[in-house]
Amino acid sequence: MRNSIEFIVQGEYALFTDPLTKLGGEKLSYAVPTYQALKGIVESIYWKPSLIMVVDAVRIMKAIRMESKGIRPIEYGGGNTLANYTYLRDVEYKVRAHFEFNMNRPDMAHDRNEHKHHNILKRSLNAGGRRDIFLGARECQAYVEPCDFDEGKGFYKDYPEIPLGTMVHGFNYPDETGRNQLEVRLWNPVMKHGVIEFIRPEQCTLVRTIKEMQPKHFDATNVVSADELLAQLDSF
Repeated sequence: MRNSIEFIVQGEYALFTDPLTKLGGEKLSYAVPTYQALKGIVESIYWKPSLIMVVDAVRIMKAIRMESKGIRPIEYGGGNTLANYTYLRDVEYKVRAHFEFNMNRPDMAHDRNEHKHHNILKRSLNAGGRRDIFLGARECQAYVEPCDFDEGKGFYKDYPEIPLGTMVHGFNYPDETGRNQLEVRLWNPVMKHGVIEFIRPEQCTLVRTIKEMQPKHFDATNVVSADELLAQLDSF
């Protein structure tokens, strides 16, 4: 696929929180990563406001295992609460993704250089990403490296279909949709032979508005060129 990358992400723990379990102050992970969590990983590898990262598919390479831990959440008002978090243990995923230009950001039209961004994206992946990689939660550190998406046999290769029920797909942000509101998307994924093929965000039919939100604009008042930054550094 055009402008695509394929990578493997591994970690000791993952926490793709089912929002229904947060009501009581505790967290239970989904059995598989959400589209939004994987999109966050791709954006940690390389992100620009002129791009939209699209996750195409994920392969579940290892058996789904869970582990519960007693956690003391930070309570800024005081207190000594003990919560129970249920993590995924020893995870490994192969991901296929690509980028598209964000046509809802005309202020970034000057940055639509396909060849440049694809090369930077691949170099960033080879370096392990530009920002810290984590799996759903900040405490779940992970590592990425390039791979062949179809290479190797995953644990669920011989399982024809595994329905996963209703899950969060991701969030619609104003700068990506052109609508001045934050929305959440739901869908009903099915894992086939260990692979989940993601539908595109605009194909999700279960969409709910969370709140009104305005997109952030980038212009001469809040963007500084690399040459200007270097000049500022030289002045010190």
